[in-house]
Amino acid sequence: METSDFDRSRVYLSWEVDGKFHSDGREVALLESIYSRPDIDQLRGNPQKVLQAIDDFARSVTGLINIGETKGAVVMKLITDYKPDSILELGGYVGYSAIMFGDALRKAGGKQYHSVEKSPLFAAVAASLVDLAGLSDVVRITVGTGAEGIQRLYDSGALKSQLAMAFFDHHKPSYTNDLKRCERLGLVGPGTVLVADNMILPGNPPYAEWVRASVTEKQELDKNSEEKGNPNLQYNSRSIKSWEPSGIEDALEITECVGVEA
Repeated sequence: METSDFDRSRVYLSWEVDGKFHSDGREVALLESIYSRPDIDQLRGNPQKVLQAIDDFARSVTGLINIGETKGAVVMKLITDYKPDSILELGGYVGYSAIMFGDALRKAGGKQYHSVEKSPLFAAVAASLVDLAGLSDVVRITVGTGAEGIQRLYDSGALKSQLAMAFFDHHKPSYTNDLKRCERLGLVGPGTVLVADNMILPGNPPYAEWVRASVTEKQELDKNSEEKGNPNLQYNSRSIKSWEPSGIEDALEITECVGVEA
């Protein structure tokens, strides 16, 4: 397993506050804090400064469940290396990853970053911060569950061809079924790169089993599954051990579709 380093001088405050990890007002407080900064004009149109402002809040006020700089750097390198024309994100939260990866996508020559977020409140916060960062022409936010967002984007024609890259960071038990939906709709094929977060914290054995299995093994798994995928897709998958911004160990699963068995 590959490993990335963590700078503990940049650790976030604890996510947990009175037994809650989010949805306790911190997301709106983040937005209000950023827009009340005396240097707000310097943030406009500057993705890096907006990310820094989010990090500042999470280090000084309360922790946020963002991907953070360390794991984010792993994904940005993938974007630089693979140069996808578009990215689908499931689980946008307050827009940190959409800003970080949307900026990297634009710099790599890509055109569209689709971010799906279940919470209308989180999506509204994300949209405001994406606009502040000057990325509204690249990042499109859709409100809904992963399954709803995938289907709506597909039905509307926004996702009309094979995905270049997808980032899973939403409801953990939904990873496998939402990947299978993408497979079934023909959105995954040779060259598609899949990135799944939180593979240690909290972990996702069903997803890891699916992307690491052989075609024969997936055909057997699919027989007993209500959500059918395309077991004939051949994957090459690896795990990269990294760190949450809170300093807790985690891992990313990086999977590339390398072929289709006839």
